[in-house]
Amino acid sequence: MRHQNNPDLQLWLREAKFLQKAAQSDSLAQSLPVLRRLLESKIFTNITLPELKRHSATIQRKHLLHMLAAENGQSCWADFKRIVSAAPKGTLLPYSTERLDAGYLVQWFSSVSEAQRYTEQHRGKVVKVGSQAAVVPEQ
Repeated sequence: MRHQNNPDLQLWLREAKFLQKAAQSDSLAQSLPVLRRLLESKIFTNITLPELKRHSATIQRKHLLHMLAAENGQSCWADFKRIVSAAPKGTLLPYSTERLDAGYLVQWFSSVSEAQRYTEQHRGKVVKVGSQAAVVPEQ
C-alpha cells in the first residue's frame, strides 16, 4: 500500500518531518530531546550529544523514520511501515498525535509494563514513548 492512501502512515511521515525540524532547530529545548532519542535508539553511534548537536544539519528524514521504527520495536522503517499499513486504522499512531487528545493530564512511567499495570486499576490508554510510556485518559 502506498503511504498516500494510508492516513496512519501519513501521520508517521509527518511526525518524522516535525522531528527533523526540531532536531535541526537552534533552540536547545526543541533539539536536545530529539537528539537524545536518536542516540538512545542507536541511530547514531560513536558520537556525543554535543557533537551531534553541532552536526545536526546532517540529520535526514530517514534517520528519524528509523528512530521511530526502533522505538516501536522494529529493526527498520520498512518493517514498521508494513506493520502500520496492516494494523487497523488508528491503532498505531505517533506519540504527538496521541498527546493532542490527552491535553496535559498524562501520567508518565519508566516502562510500558508499569503503565499497563496502572491502567488495569485506573483505566486509560498506554502510549509508548521510546523506552518509557504515558497513560492518556480515555475519552
